[in-house]
Amino acid sequence: MNQSFWGVLVVMLGVAALLLIVFFQTITNTDEHNSQLLKEVTEAAMWDAFDYSTYRKSGEIRIDREKFVENFARRFAESASKSYKYDIQFYDINEKPPKVSVKVTSKQTGNPAGVLGGSNEPTTVVLNNRIDAILEVPY
Repeated sequence: MNQSFWGVLVVMLGVAALLLIVFFQTITNTDEHNSQLLKEVTEAAMWDAFDYSTYRKSGEIRIDREKFVENFARRFAESASKSYKYDIQFYDINEKPPKVSVKVTSKQTGNPAGVLGGSNEPTTVVLNNRIDAILEVPY
């Protein structure tokens, strides 16, 4: 009887450890996905907002602010995970020279402590990703 309780304890600790690993792996994968998505979407939106008519007339490199915000929001919404809520904040958008600063915040909720017999309150992890980008145009 004593050995069976030890066996149950070892199995329960193993299950709890696996659940903790899955929880933190999900957070890590979400953070990595958000940072790569932010980088790719920012670059693509800056190229979409590039003002070709001004560049042809005067050789001046600039982007359109409204087009950038519109394209960024559309591209991010198409590629982002639908199970999270995102807060997108544009800190600085310079049209000339083309520079943007964007911050994306997402929240993930889970309950890793409930598995170990701790509190049953969910744990909320806030993931912040920020990028400052400058558009480089090759000659």
